[in-house]
Amino acid sequence: MLMKSGCALVLSALLLSAAPSPAVAQEVSSWRRVPSERLLVVETSKGRVLVELFPDVAPAHVERVTTLAEQGFYDGHTFHRVIEGFMAQTGDPEGTGGGGSDLADISAELNFRRGRDSGFVLVEDSGSGLRGVMRGLSIVTQPDSQMMVTADFKVGAQGIFCPGVVGMARAGSLNSANSQFFFMTGREDDLNGLYTPFGRIVDGLDVVKALKVGSEADNGRVSADPDTLVRVRLATALPEGERPTVQVLRDGSPEAAALVAEARAARGANFNICDVQLPSRVQ
Repeated sequence: MLMKSGCALVLSALLLSAAPSPAVAQEVSSWRRVPSERLLVVETSKGRVLVELFPDVAPAHVERVTTLAEQGFYDGHTFHRVIEGFMAQTGDPEGTGGGGSDLADISAELNFRRGRDSGFVLVEDSGSGLRGVMRGLSIVTQPDSQMMVTADFKVGAQGIFCPGVVGMARAGSLNSANSQFFFMTGREDDLNGLYTPFGRIVDGLDVVKALKVGSEADNGRVSADPDTLVRVRLATALPEGERPTVQVLRDGSPEAAALVAEARAARGANFNICDVQLPSRVQ
């Protein structure tokens, strides 16, 4: 059973000037484009949510969700469990939390291997590992120096459940994930290392926060008139004119460093990795 925790500080987005100039050209280089094959377009009854998928973090889970999305499996499913300040869960054809697809359950992917080319940027040393961001996803990992003593020249890493993270739901067994997933709207450390994160919302967190909330006494179950998934597809499956273009601020850019410094100053001793929310822009 998932437990509720507090919300994180969401940082404001950066706005770029439309006037062409060398400064703008330099600023544009601080943004990266999310490949269409890794962009999940989730249309809900409350609006659109865009998710960047991380196949290098959880390949089996990304494959499962994209396979079901391609089949149209998710269309019409409800957000059957929504807890304010915590998460919104969907992907169950029965709408009860006990259903799934006809495909076999998949094993948990709680850890992954990170190389020097992963783009990791250090934010804080927690004492139990280095915490930072990797393409906007908050992770805890071993230092690069340990890559020299590993056979694959990589080190272990694990995603952290911060606001905007998309994780796979499961039953009691670690290896019981099937079709259900959830959008995080708050920070929850108790999920780290127990559930598999496979994506991050790059646009539409406000949409998720607007979903109808369930009964607190019934663990967030939405018993009447729940919000729904209207259509879930990879961007590559959409007609070209309907494909959104998403850019995310690069982890190692000066602007990202400034946002981290701003969050650290605002939060003081309460600062944590979930306070780092890199902005995006959508066309």
